[in-house]
Amino acid sequence: MSKDQLVKAKKHLGQHFLTDEGIAEKIADSLSYKGYDHVLEIGPGMGVLTKYLLKKDSITHVIEIDTESVDYLKNNYLHLADRIIEKDFLKYDLKEVFGERPFAIIGNFPYNISSQILFKTLEMRDQIPEFSGMFQKEVALRICSKEGSKVYGILSVLTQAFYDAEYLFTVPPSVFNPPPKVDSGVLILTRKENFKLPCNEELFFKVVKIGFQQRRKTLRNSLKSFEISENIKSNPIFDKRPEQLSVQQFIALTQLIESAY
Repeated sequence: MSKDQLVKAKKHLGQHFLTDEGIAEKIADSLSYKGYDHVLEIGPGMGVLTKYLLKKDSITHVIEIDTESVDYLKNNYLHLADRIIEKDFLKYDLKEVFGERPFAIIGNFPYNISSQILFKTLEMRDQIPEFSGMFQKEVALRICSKEGSKVYGILSVLTQAFYDAEYLFTVPPSVFNPPPKVDSGVLILTRKENFKLPCNEELFFKVVKIGFQQRRKTLRNSLKSFEISENIKSNPIFDKRPEQLSVQQFIALTQLIESAY
């Protein structure tokens, strides 16, 4: 199947193929390629980004669930064939390929599962020192936003607890075939040097998620499901709404709640 035939076949699925080689190269160049030897590209499609990753010194792997895209890659990137993982990224155990080795993640992520991709990355943070890719612009901005912003939320706090997040550039609809109805945004996540939290990390995730479920309420009201003594709840931090708390304040809040158990 040719590139044009593949694009035509996938249009009805709502897939948008990046056509601008310069942007693909910029995304590939966004990783540092330091501290790891392997890079995993999610959803390579027709390989517009893959070709630039293959020029790097690292070992490129791709994971793709679409059989027609896999066939295209095998026919056009022969030296990549044994590093094509024909699996669903969200369901596949990547340790089958990488073991305990570190690797970076990169990709032009499908909008409908981009947040899920990020959450799985956070679960594997011990092995993923860098993460770069394209999201719907509003999602990329949300991930990188700081406290006080209207878009600051669960994705912002959980990501920035472990990674430094930087919004790199905006990608217009015109460089896709077919063009989406919204802008895209590229970001880079660099894992913090000390990414182990000084609190119970499972509890931290729970506090952040429950706190933002009712973001207009103060934390005293939204965190009622936790058994917290009135003495601890007298702390002024409970008078704030979740979007007012920095990552460090969420860690401090988790430590307070942890002390109640």
